[in-house]
Amino acid sequence: MRFRHPDGSTVHLAYCTNVHPAEDLDGVRRQLREHAEPVRRRLGRDRLGIGLWLARDAARALTSDPAAVRALRSELDDRGLEVVTLNGFPYRGFGDQVVKHRVYRPDWTEPERLEHTTDLARLLAALLPDDVTEGSVSTLPLAWRTGFDARRAEAARGALTTLTRRLDALGELTGRSIRVGLEPEPGCTVETTADAVRALTAPGAPPRERVGLCLDTCHLATQFEDPDEALDGLASAGVPVVKAQLSAALHADEPREASVRKALAAFAEPRFLHQTRVRTPDGTVLGTDDLDRALADDGPLPATGPWRAHFHVPLHAAPEPPLTSTLPVLRDTLARLVGGPEPLTRHLEVETYTWQALPPALRPRTRAQLADGIAAELDLARDLLTELGLKELP
Repeated sequence: MRFRHPDGSTVHLAYCTNVHPAEDLDGVRRQLREHAEPVRRRLGRDRLGIGLWLARDAARALTSDPAAVRALRSELDDRGLEVVTLNGFPYRGFGDQVVKHRVYRPDWTEPERLEHTTDLARLLAALLPDDVTEGSVSTLPLAWRTGFDARRAEAARGALTTLTRRLDALGELTGRSIRVGLEPEPGCTVETTADAVRALTAPGAPPRERVGLCLDTCHLATQFEDPDEALDGLASAGVPVVKAQLSAALHADEPREASVRKALAAFAEPRFLHQTRVRTPDGTVLGTDDLDRALADDGPLPATGPWRAHFHVPLHAAPEPPLTSTLPVLRDTLARLVGGPEPLTRHLEVETYTWQALPPALRPRTRAQLADGIAAELDLARDLLTELGLKELP
């Protein structure tokens, strides 16, 4: 979906296909046929943007066969779908029964991450619509924090610098500019926007013309970051917002109450990590690496203030009381991103990948129900954009 900003530029809205399991190229094509096109039809649009997730095997199949790339581009056109952004965070296995810490490997200290991201950039340059010259790829925020020492930090910076040289060469060859955004996430070595500023402005950091930030509003909220302060800090440091992921975290006002803890326990599931945070009265943010640990009898989090958990809840359907979501943080962030005289980013991606990790009563039971839910999220995002003065384009 495309929107005209009051400054005349185009803002793209997509939904991320990492919600649909697909490890190979056949699985990607199945995503387009069984999920993305039905979502487009529900929205009544001739064209729908998708933030395509290409797992390692799917990406390799495409990079080894130019004809397969042309065929995928043709299928996207035939189904009324377009791609201006890729989600390059999960490497593979994102649909496995247990993902947890595995989603952070390989990290930016390992050569596989550099090669995979390079492949994604090259593929995106070939998949961009004819009238679009800028693409974005989101990636993990360097690495999970454990064991990330000075030696590994230097290796990660070196890999990103090599990536920027490759992106420069790709731009010269194709005339298309592909940028990569580090996505701060709780528990990682870069978990806040301030961490991102330090990482991307440190000596030896890659040029910021090609590498910036992917701002995920669930992660921002989970860390209790203020959107205005976060975006002011990025702007002051000259760190661009390459893309933004529109998502909402799980919020509990009174975690000391038994009814609240019982409601939270329903979201403690075995597939994904659900890092949980609390902000103390003095402003310190404390956390655990998973929700079940926070809820344990000997859990380390104080119940003196609201808890937020890294669980991407559907944008249009906040959990039933006594829980809610951080949708207000998303609204405030979006207002800053695209509500000003010019957009701070032109790539927006709804990323609720946890539909099948929701408590059983809330999960979609059929493909049709999932398509309804994704379309409803995009409807909400569309309304937020038009309220900010953007005009939806055909």
